[in-house]
Amino acid sequence: MSTVIDLLKSHRSIRKFTDRPISPELFAQLIAAGQSAATSSFLQGSTVIRVRRPEVRAAIAGHAGNQKYEETAAEFLVFCADLKRAGNYCRKYDMPFEGDFTEHFIIATVDVALMAQSLVTAAESEGLGICYIGGIRNNPGPVSELLELPRGVYPVFGLCLGYPDQDPEVKPRLPASVILKQEVYNEEGDEEAIAAYDKQIEEYYRTRTGGGHGTPWTRQVATLLSEKSRPHMREFLAGQGFKFK
Repeated sequence: MSTVIDLLKSHRSIRKFTDRPISPELFAQLIAAGQSAATSSFLQGSTVIRVRRPEVRAAIAGHAGNQKYEETAAEFLVFCADLKRAGNYCRKYDMPFEGDFTEHFIIATVDVALMAQSLVTAAESEGLGICYIGGIRNNPGPVSELLELPRGVYPVFGLCLGYPDQDPEVKPRLPASVILKQEVYNEEGDEEAIAAYDKQIEEYYRTRTGGGHGTPWTRQVATLLSEKSRPHMREFLAGQGFKFK
């Protein structure tokens, strides 16, 4: 089996980091690896803000749910979807800027996710740990102000990078039979497979390092989808120029 496949299957989120810094040479290589990811229509619609000032990290952490590892990781990056950079050149070629179409938003957001995951794979191959921070979308306006994000740019998520100071278990994923369908979408056998998975997840939470809540996957996702989730995002995105035409 490929060592890359083994690496990908061993992913864990890391929330405790040592104080060991990431060398400038390695950091540059990680950014280059991220940039090498696929990009739709060659837009390259990602911008990464490297946040180093402690006071700014602390402020962002406060807006993102007070997750302290944002302050203690060797590096904290904010990945942004960016239509402004490419849009600047519409004027150069006397073309109208139509970057507020939904498809453009999707292209830029997918570009960000692909770049980040390529960077993460490279980082983990070098012994680093990571933790994505979607919580910055709790208060995207203040975060954008801190980072001076212009119209046409929005923060998708943050990323903690550093050398791990913990060794958590790998969290089990859904059975492949549930997420891989043959030819058409169907749910045959899913209910039974997910019921068995629920028991596996309950056991994982009960026995993992530090203990856990023991809540099955189905209850977690039902709770997620039964509650309002960041209803401010639509208005915020519209203010940043993403009108979803």
